[in-house]
Amino acid sequence: MIPRPFPACDCLDAPDRRRAGAGPWFIAATLVLFLFASLLPDLAATNETTVHHAYIGPGAGIALLGSFLAIFSGFVSAVVFAITYPVRLIWRSLRSSRALKRAKARRVVVLGLDGLEPTLTERFMDEGALPNLAALRKRGCYGRLGTTCPPLSPVAWSSFATGTNPGKHNIFDFIARNPLNYHPRQSSVSVREGSRKLRIGRLVLPLSRPRITGLRKSKPFWNVLGEQGIFSAILRVPITFPPDRFRGVQLSAMCVPDLRGTHGTFSFFTQQEGEQATQDGEVGGDVIRVERAGDTVRSFLRGPRNPLHRDQPDLRIPFRVTRADDASAVLHICRQKIPLRLNEYTDWVRITFRAAGLVKVPGVCRFLLRRFDDAFELYCTPIQIDPVRPVMAISHPRRYSVYLARLMGAFATAGLAEDTWALSEKRLDEDAFLHQAYAIHDEREEMFFDAIRRVRRGLIACVFDGPDRIQHMFWRFIDPGHPALAHNGDRGRHGQVIRDMYRRMDDLVGRTMGAIDNATTLLVMSDHGFKPFRRGVDLNAWLRERGYLHLKEGAPAPSGAYLVDIDWDRTRAYALGLAGIYLNLKDREGRGIVGRAEIPQLIRELCGQLTSLRDADTGEVAIHEAMPRSAVYRGPYVDAAPDIIIGYNIGYRVSWDAVIGKCGEAVFSDNTKAWSGDHCIHPALVPGILAGNRRLNTAGAEIIDIAPTVLALLGIRKPAYMDGKSLLCADERS
Repeated sequence: MIPRPFPACDCLDAPDRRRAGAGPWFIAATLVLFLFASLLPDLAATNETTVHHAYIGPGAGIALLGSFLAIFSGFVSAVVFAITYPVRLIWRSLRSSRALKRAKARRVVVLGLDGLEPTLTERFMDEGALPNLAALRKRGCYGRLGTTCPPLSPVAWSSFATGTNPGKHNIFDFIARNPLNYHPRQSSVSVREGSRKLRIGRLVLPLSRPRITGLRKSKPFWNVLGEQGIFSAILRVPITFPPDRFRGVQLSAMCVPDLRGTHGTFSFFTQQEGEQATQDGEVGGDVIRVERAGDTVRSFLRGPRNPLHRDQPDLRIPFRVTRADDASAVLHICRQKIPLRLNEYTDWVRITFRAAGLVKVPGVCRFLLRRFDDAFELYCTPIQIDPVRPVMAISHPRRYSVYLARLMGAFATAGLAEDTWALSEKRLDEDAFLHQAYAIHDEREEMFFDAIRRVRRGLIACVFDGPDRIQHMFWRFIDPGHPALAHNGDRGRHGQVIRDMYRRMDDLVGRTMGAIDNATTLLVMSDHGFKPFRRGVDLNAWLRERGYLHLKEGAPAPSGAYLVDIDWDRTRAYALGLAGIYLNLKDREGRGIVGRAEIPQLIRELCGQLTSLRDADTGEVAIHEAMPRSAVYRGPYVDAAPDIIIGYNIGYRVSWDAVIGKCGEAVFSDNTKAWSGDHCIHPALVPGILAGNRRLNTAGAEIIDIAPTVLALLGIRKPAYMDGKSLLCADERS
């Protein structure tokens, strides 16, 4: 039976009664017996796995929620819900009816295509390759959509959600730092273990709940709609973890950790000589040496740390693989026999780690058999939270992920589910990565069209990550002379991958147009565009060359990650993350030396030297503009932003080492990774797109304008805190 996540109200299709039921008792049955947290984002307890991913940043950590208290509170909540539901339903109906009288549309569908690049979109439209987007341009609207500074997905989608500049929503990068100890942390979520524990020998029993706190501030526009009684379905919009609480359903996206508390730690099993077995995952994955005896291979799947044990050892699941023939084998794991075929992914496999006694940690993963001849190679995706038995809330209400899984089977739940790093490290080839990316895309489509069928009135917003991930990894094939091309891939074989992806997204737009009625407004948008990433800029090396940063005596080059080798008593500025430089301020940083009176001059000095910084090896300008944060942001959280924001030129981006706080020898270096396209440049150079089935004022439109526009379409006035404006034409404004 499929639990019913949607309330019975007139904004929804009546669900199939055979699929309804379960409710809070179903949730309670899925809760584990104890609650605990592990893999906290404190650097001292964080291994390489949590930081060396293509989207750089410490892992969110994993909190396994449950306990008898949770079961009891779930029951009490269900009783309160049942008693108060009729009153709340009447009140919501009255509020929504007032809004609908002013509404310009009965329903709004926002189709997010992450990273769709306007120059490619427009070229392909003109060539006739994107007929559905071209039809929207002709009959409705099309324009370029201004992005955020910097144009990073967590920053841009947070501005989309709140209608505000980053100074009001507090997200400035994937990564932030604790100024007191210079340690990195994830910018959007904090996971803290419970403070009270009972220790009995080697056993550690948690007595208080862990805390998962979202760090994005301001109010998403779907919460504003909910306050007026209007229902929303929000699917995989980035920076929605932990899930928002509002009138509607939501499946969280970017920053949902995998089961190990990281942004995506794959496992690669091999017997080849020369492969190095790792302990805790290097650059995105574990390489684990297997034991082979003839046609049988034995190894183990590494899971999260066991917080119920004093030493917190990794949880493990043993498995074996037996060869069937030249092209197939059988995986024996968790009392299951999973068929393996060469170079074909399995379906999602449900696995269970045992922590202690009856405490179980469920997850899902997929396997890919790469070789089983004279050598053995098996790839396993990052182990993800099981949507049927989630160890922490990944949806609102919690049963919504259960509903989706019962509807369509298990699906990817990690915020960054496409395994870009496995391709960069050549544990996957291009074809295997594409298959994985499109399988995740297909899962998203099924959820999206289910919401379109169910939600007849209100808002549906769904973001598809495929364009972003595919362009990151395949841009080298459309950029002649890209340094990565010589090291990664055959341009002839994959030169059409990006064009084919755009055609596939256009087909999705067409099918969406066919699934909606005339009372529905469709908005198709991207949060930013895309450009080549050919050369990296090591900001810390630049700061060191000019005497603003000093390393400890004898520190290697490149220095250690996360600023560990910085001599703070002599350092005035340092770089961490994808787009920022921080001053080492007195009374803010733990060992700051820059006085308040020095700030204006130092910022002017740094911005002046960095703006138009030229790469001597190529003769090109590497930094389009370096900007003081006061010129970019406004709002209560500006002080959390980097002191200087770097807007790179096309072809350049911060170097891989500098992102994680290393300091290399050279300022400039070739980017030879498969990750060959990016958007971390000056926002003026990488706008997104906006298209729709009705006329809108797209001239000068920005991503912060989407929230006020959706509110206006549904009859709600823009809240005063929003920076954006409605894009409705003058004759439609109320």
